[in-house]
Amino acid sequence: MENNKDVKMKRQKTKKQKRTVFSTSEVIILVIITLLIGLTIGRLLNGSRIASKFIKSNDKYINTFVKNYEYIVNNYYKEIDKEELINSAISGMMDSLDDPYSVYFDENESDNFNITLDGSYKGIGIQISKDQDTGYMLVTAVFKNSPADASGIKAGDKIVSINGESAASLSANEFSLKVRNSTDKVFKLTIIRDEKEINIELNKDTVVLDSVLSKTYDIEGKKVGYIYIGIFANNTYKQFKKELEELESKNIDALIIDVRSNTGGHLTAVDNILDLFLNSKQIMYQFEQSGKVTSIYGKGKDNKKYEIVLLGNELSASASEVLIAGLRENLGCKFIGKKTYGKGTVQELVDLTEGAQYKLTVKKWLTPKGNWINETEGIEPDIEVDLEEEYYNSGDEKYDTQLNKAFEYLKNN
Repeated sequence: MENNKDVKMKRQKTKKQKRTVFSTSEVIILVIITLLIGLTIGRLLNGSRIASKFIKSNDKYINTFVKNYEYIVNNYYKEIDKEELINSAISGMMDSLDDPYSVYFDENESDNFNITLDGSYKGIGIQISKDQDTGYMLVTAVFKNSPADASGIKAGDKIVSINGESAASLSANEFSLKVRNSTDKVFKLTIIRDEKEINIELNKDTVVLDSVLSKTYDIEGKKVGYIYIGIFANNTYKQFKKELEELESKNIDALIIDVRSNTGGHLTAVDNILDLFLNSKQIMYQFEQSGKVTSIYGKGKDNKKYEIVLLGNELSASASEVLIAGLRENLGCKFIGKKTYGKGTVQELVDLTEGAQYKLTVKKWLTPKGNWINETEGIEPDIEVDLEEEYYNSGDEKYDTQLNKAFEYLKNN
């Protein structure tokens, strides 16, 4: 504890000093603030020149890009949206790669893409299209367990208005964005069904998209489980595991996994599903990047003992092909249907400002045995079967020749 005399002497000494003394931490803070102020003033005076100093590169193409970006920004006769300029440049770079899987998404495209891969979104749970005759919104599908489902909306209903605004004045995309981006939690819809107007009030809520469904079949005394995977979304593994466990609790003798017309999705979802079938000594697939090949192993404990049959077709691509190849080359599962699409590359998703994104191909993926199935290759089925036209028209399983061929194979094996 200091006495009063000591305090007084210190105060006098401080007054005599011609400069203020700061602690080390205070000096550091002041230096940082000075730098930030200097940079801010510099940007205001000549932002593009400072940018050039920081972006200086030995790559002549980068320097050319920066030089022309600066020239356009400083000399164009109208005001420029710099964000849009950069996003357009990135979009152009994606187009120049001549790769159908390296693409740029604007904000709306990005939202739709992410909803599909996330497997859930905030909304009311309907698919819509513009009714050409009336201009109203035609409900083409209602998602199970969604607010729309709970309120009694049905496919075929026509939406006349939403919260008092005529649906005829909106495009299908504008209607979707209105629901998705609105801060309103309650929506009042007027719909037409059987030429009668009905008023419906429903809450906006999380809508979970089901990407997996399962059934069981009795094939001449054998209990056969069936699982269909529509897409590999973030929640697909959880849904698949639940359905598989329910089937196994019924003591199935065999399993059919159907990825027909499944165009792919998240690779992590396939990883997790394959882990349910493959042990840690088995290669699920391989990556090739810059000439280096890396093997990705399963994390499971035991292989499944029951027979597994795979169904696929010309639209089964990417993650679907990873699943087919992983199970067939490791467990000898039979693949029935048509040759798959042939997509042997992997993309990464890069976020830009204001919700835009781009998807860039970064490496190849190979089957467990090192085969690259890209483009014209695809995966050839063990048993090739065409699907009858009657199935497309009716959806009746008796016309599903590929599924019935799987039943026939399991019955005889």
